[in-house]
Amino acid sequence: MIDFEYVAASDLDAAVREGSVPSTRFVAGGTTLLDLMKLDVEQPARVVDLNPLVGGDDSLRYVRVRPDGTVTLGALAHMSDIAWNPVVRDKYPMVSQALLLAASGQVRNMATMGGNVLQRTRCVYFRDTASACNKREPGSGCSAIRGFNRQHAILGGSEHCIATHPSDFAVALAALDATVHIHGVSGDRTIPFSELHVAPDDHPERETTLKPGDVITAFDLPPLPYTQRSMYLKVRDRASFAFALASAAVALDLDKGTIRAARVGLGGIATKPWRSHEAERALIGKPATPATFHAAANAALAGAKTHKDNAFKLELAKRTLVRALSELSA
Repeated sequence: MIDFEYVAASDLDAAVREGSVPSTRFVAGGTTLLDLMKLDVEQPARVVDLNPLVGGDDSLRYVRVRPDGTVTLGALAHMSDIAWNPVVRDKYPMVSQALLLAASGQVRNMATMGGNVLQRTRCVYFRDTASACNKREPGSGCSAIRGFNRQHAILGGSEHCIATHPSDFAVALAALDATVHIHGVSGDRTIPFSELHVAPDDHPERETTLKPGDVITAFDLPPLPYTQRSMYLKVRDRASFAFALASAAVALDLDKGTIRAARVGLGGIATKPWRSHEAERALIGKPATPATFHAAANAALAGAKTHKDNAFKLELAKRTLVRALSELSA
């Protein structure tokens, strides 16, 4: 690991100032950044620690329920605390399940909500500095496209990058159309979660719309009554500490067997947390039947582009979505 300057943030404004200095990274749980620093993938000159904010006036470790029913999650809250929070478990099962199916108990006890959605891809070529990777070194090429690409994306890729986004929690936030609170050099702002991440297109090195110094402070989960009927289904190679080959975050509003509203998020198959409006349109107003669910799955994957080792993901993703919808409507 390279030498770097360590800075403990005294307050939120100080964190933003320190973080806006070039070649600076924020650290909270550290479960991604420190790992990548050990691999020499990340080489920041300065690391700003956000953990001192937890005990002060800028504490970002909380769950709050607003008068309108919106649930706000502080960005420095630990994954395990949010997963087991009774309000989250009751109102948003998909969020709790997505968190509990991620990583391991030890990691969930350290990793934070903000860090989780900003974690970088687990693409083996990105993490291997001897390999060509446009995300790590723009213009160097993409080893995955012609290499072993079993784990890679079939939605949202480009000729420059097909690395998948690894977060389970982010898939649930995409399905819910959550809101992100950000504190930056120009003050506070909020954006839809769908606007936080960007597809690689011609610039795989650009992963989010965050500006230098920006700190995610919280996430708002919208007060949708039917999210109590929701679930997160994850298919992976082993039962613990494995990233999704395909996953689905689904919520349904049913009225006498007819789907009045639906939310669908997909993971493990896309370059960013993926909300499928196509699947939702195929579900709304239709009967909750296997035929409807299969039509929604076909609509969700209509734009998929497979590669030599990950063609199986096309059918796997469809089956994952159909199973999630079937279980919810049973």
